[in-house]
Amino acid sequence: MKQSVIISTYNQPEWLKKVLQGYLYQTFTDFEVLIADDGSDERTKDVIEQFEQIADFPIKRIWHADEGYRRQTILNVALMEAEHEYILMTDGDCIPRPDFLEVHARNARPGHFLSGGYCKLPMDLSQHLSPEDIESGRAFDVSYLRKHGLREFSPVFKLGLPVSMGPVMDKITPTKATWNNCNASGWTEDLIAVNGFNEDMQYGGADRELGERLANRGITGLQVRYQAIVLHLDHKRGYKTPETMRKNRAIRDEVIATRSVWCPNGIQKRPQP
Repeated sequence: MKQSVIISTYNQPEWLKKVLQGYLYQTFTDFEVLIADDGSDERTKDVIEQFEQIADFPIKRIWHADEGYRRQTILNVALMEAEHEYILMTDGDCIPRPDFLEVHARNARPGHFLSGGYCKLPMDLSQHLSPEDIESGRAFDVSYLRKHGLREFSPVFKLGLPVSMGPVMDKITPTKATWNNCNASGWTEDLIAVNGFNEDMQYGGADRELGERLANRGITGLQVRYQAIVLHLDHKRGYKTPETMRKNRAIRDEVIATRSVWCPNGIQKRPQP
């Protein structure tokens, strides 16, 4: 199985540099990376070109002009540009542990999508992590992270958990398996069958809504939040507003109530066939 890794980003070149560093050391190596860029400036382009020179996997920048928040639109473009049968979606502020892609590949099942989690880092620690920390593996060492300011229980627990216990925790956790763009994967044909992301939605729940349409189509979410680990670097969320959250919630409520599997304003701009 080959994977297309779609990484969304917008004007966070320093974070993206750390994220791409993490993909240099993956134990699973049969993948491509597509950067779904929602209108970043030349700094992001420079980072991508830098990694194109050193990475042993293909990297492609999918970009459109900055006309406000249009992440769902550029993600749909990236979906159609992906060359492989399996899609893994994540963000340009999420550094993958070396076994990240391997875990997704090992747990992929027909008729399912995978729901991963994240370990959120405070801003000081997010800034502190260096390329050397990522290459050496120190970035995922709990003692090292605690020494440099990690205090929250959830990331300490996930990162400190023995690898063999990950599947056990994923079976017993009460948390629902949802599609979260920072760490989720599924079959390309399934994502296209539900018409991709709903471009009527803004920040706050658009990824969940995609997962709800997948579930309505009979694609079941499987939990890998204790196995597929990413470090979520801190950042501001100025594009999150009460108005967009209410609008998105209303769209999600309708999808759930009507058992819809299609959004008219997705990859294809038309009503459900």
